[in-house]
Amino acid sequence: MPPADAVQAVEEEQWVPTRAFGRAVLICGLVLLIAVLLGRADLVVLAAPLALSVAFGLGRRPSGTPGLRLSTVETLPVEGGDMGATVEVENRDRVGYDLTVLQVQHSPWLKLADGDRPHATSVARGMATAVELSGPAIRWGRQTLGPASAYAVAADGLLRSKAVVTGALGVRVYPMTDPFEADEAMPRAAGLVGQHRSRRPGQGGELAGVRQFAPGDRLRRIDWRVSLRTERLHVAATLSDRDAEVVILIDLLADAGRSEGITGAASVLDRAVRASAAIAEHYLHLGDRVSLIEYGAFARKLRPASGRRQYLTVLEWLLDVDPSPVARERAGAQLAAGISADALVVVLTPLLDARSAGMLAGLARAGRFVVAVDTLPPEVEPPKASSNFGDVAFRLWRLERENTIGQLREHGVPVVAWAGAGSLDAVLRDVARMATAPKVGARR
Repeated sequence: MPPADAVQAVEEEQWVPTRAFGRAVLICGLVLLIAVLLGRADLVVLAAPLALSVAFGLGRRPSGTPGLRLSTVETLPVEGGDMGATVEVENRDRVGYDLTVLQVQHSPWLKLADGDRPHATSVARGMATAVELSGPAIRWGRQTLGPASAYAVAADGLLRSKAVVTGALGVRVYPMTDPFEADEAMPRAAGLVGQHRSRRPGQGGELAGVRQFAPGDRLRRIDWRVSLRTERLHVAATLSDRDAEVVILIDLLADAGRSEGITGAASVLDRAVRASAAIAEHYLHLGDRVSLIEYGAFARKLRPASGRRQYLTVLEWLLDVDPSPVARERAGAQLAAGISADALVVVLTPLLDARSAGMLAGLARAGRFVVAVDTLPPEVEPPKASSNFGDVAFRLWRLERENTIGQLREHGVPVVAWAGAGSLDAVLRDVARMATAPKVGARR
């Protein structure tokens, strides 16, 4: 993919005098004035070299402004990965520039080495000089690089060009995927192919039993031990391996905690985005279908699909995730209407809003397999207060939140804190057990 560029707009050729030019003119004028008033010719001789040097410098006056170009070396960085930028200054004039000063503005989440300081370089006539900046991108999102500005000094430091400014570039920084693995079976695997065990017979790797040979059975499935013992052909029956659909629902009603990038503390939004990327990468690697839904003001939705292309689409979709306290009034039953009955719904929520708990309970009542992942950072502290009422209120809020989690578990919604690899195994085991349990109905 070619690097994105930003080229400065065409401006008028404007050069302004520097302070050195003003001091030279002032000194020459004062010396000549004193020479005239006092009638001293020696002072004119002293001022003549300075005047001649100014005239010689102005004789090499540039006719155009420098060209400036800002480009990115790496257009698809990941959190913690290095990215680079190049600022190229071009001299299209007939004389060289004595000095060129350039500076690049950028997002605070792009830690470019010496990116906040001006850079000085000289550019010969007809040549271009490039300044390279590099550093890590420490937080996901759509960051900005630029604008870049530069001005040149020529004519022995007597003239300075007007500042040339480029446009800003958009840099996409993808979230880092936290280590995540889930070895337990899915509640219901409904696709035709995949790596999850199902309850349906088919061509898979899980043994379901031994039965008599029937037309259409493959010879390699014959169980010769049982066949020799019973004197009838028997084959080994297996369960089909199927794929599943995973729906990742991100709760955007509230955010908490402080975001310090990949090297520091993480906010609720940071944990939710990184966990979503990790869960999507894991299940897409298994061949499952993954979709994403926002629970917020915009209610965006990414259709279910599988493969590497879907993974890149998920990363691109996550870049636009933003907290939205004002959400559409959508209950869990309304959300469930657009979710397959066989899908596993992973809800990433901090449980800071009562509407989130109601949405989870509604999904469970609608018969969906729901797993709530608590994304509230454990290091979240109450704001500093001058009295003890703030600490008491924070403890009461904690108790109320734990009570809400207990009520969700009573409604059949398991709640587990996000802890990376294997954090959902125990919950998925219980959900799969409930899905495969026989349904008990009342006798009539």
